[in-house]
Amino acid sequence: MGGEIVSIQNESNPHCSKNALTNMFGWFLQIVLACLAFTCLILKRYFEPPLERRPWQIWWYDTSKQGMGALVIHLANVYLAGQFQGDPCTWYIISFLLDSTVGLLIICIGIRMFQYLAQSRNWSAINFGEYGKPASTNAWLAQCCLYILLMIIVKILITIIIQLEFWKEVREFILAPITNPDVEVIFVMLIIPFFVNILIFWVTDNYLMRKKTVSFDYNNANRLLKIRFRNLQKVKNEDSGSDDQLLSDDLLDINECL
Repeated sequence: MGGEIVSIQNESNPHCSKNALTNMFGWFLQIVLACLAFTCLILKRYFEPPLERRPWQIWWYDTSKQGMGALVIHLANVYLAGQFQGDPCTWYIISFLLDSTVGLLIICIGIRMFQYLAQSRNWSAINFGEYGKPASTNAWLAQCCLYILLMIIVKILITIIIQLEFWKEVREFILAPITNPDVEVIFVMLIIPFFVNILIFWVTDNYLMRKKTVSFDYNNANRLLKIRFRNLQKVKNEDSGSDDQLLSDDLLDINECL
């Protein structure tokens, strides 16, 4: 009888209270996490090769899609965590980790699918990372809506998966060593998401950004070099100025092959 009373009390008084994710402290941690994640994307831009670095407008178009999608997922997780019975922190972290693994795979497949449709059907507006010249706000809006749609699909699938009985045991195990409610919230809302988001945002940004490709026609370049070499042989007895001019022409012709 005593054991049953203790069990009921523990269930009614979880480590993390029902409003722990939505009180002032919880929202403060969420704002800090958003700022840190945004800073990571800024740093990523500076890690790009100088010749391939995106202009700020294009960078904003790419990252804002990811930011809006992450906001949708985050708010959905916070809401759903309060709907399940038990500790909302453990439900939130389980859902977050599933979004970061299974969800990330679904997002990458979805982006590649839209890019394939854009190229095969000539729907340039949905080709992620391509906004036209000059950059079109309409293209960004179309891609943003599609990305949010992908996030909604991910959230629906993850919510179905998390209903499995298996996750009840995981919920009882995860974060069990932490007994301080505030520390639990810090781990769930800041520390774990921060390190996971660094990886997720970095990978997803690589999928969302336009890939610059450099094509080089080796056959044409080789043919031009042979022609120039024969011309150099013909004028080898002439003054060096002619040679310099021909070499300059060679470089210009080779550049045209890039």
